[in-house]
Amino acid sequence: MSFVTRRALSTLIPPKVASPKAIGANPDAVRMQRVVNFYSKLPRGSAPEVKPTGLLGRYQAKYFGKNPSPAPIVHAILLVLITGYAQQYYFHLRHHKNNAH
Repeated sequence: MSFVTRRALSTLIPPKVASPKAIGANPDAVRMQRVVNFYSKLPRGSAPEVKPTGLLGRYQAKYFGKNPSPAPIVHAILLVLITGYAQQYYFHLRHHKNNAH
């Protein structure tokens, strides 16, 4: 097995926290007690839901979250239409405002 493969697999396998050798001996029992104290202080249950921040985060939470809707498609179509009309007006229509040709 190559070094890279062993290194990749070592991240998937958790460390041996409670090995049989560590349970019986007195110095190792103290170490195990510290590990138990550490894990007992960790929060239990599911993590609290993170509230979205920023304009894009709130938009995604509203339209792509728990109840997805087709509104972003309509918003994209309206954005293309408004942008297209604004470009047409700026590059062409404003020159023909008062006189036709």
